[in-house]
Amino acid sequence: MKKRKITLSYIIFYILFLPDTYRLIIGLLAAWFFAPYVVESRQMPREGGFVIWVMIATIGYAMSTRIGNMISDWIKNIILPVRKNG
Repeated sequence: MKKRKITLSYIIFYILFLPDTYRLIIGLLAAWFFAPYVVESRQMPREGGFVIWVMIATIGYAMSTRIGNMISDWIKNIILPVRKNG
């Protein structure tokens, strides 16, 4: 079998259809919104704030499984509509 050539459009479509892309975005947004409040209320040093930021991003990533799958399926349905036979 001949290998498929990896192109820029192939990479973009792969990123769009991958649920982990949206889970990562949701986790980063959660950390961006919530981490400053946690760090500020505890008056932590920079290293502690970074650890809190990573922890919140990881928790946001883990909790957004269903949302990431729903967004990915929604985009698949928009870009690649299901063809009906008949």
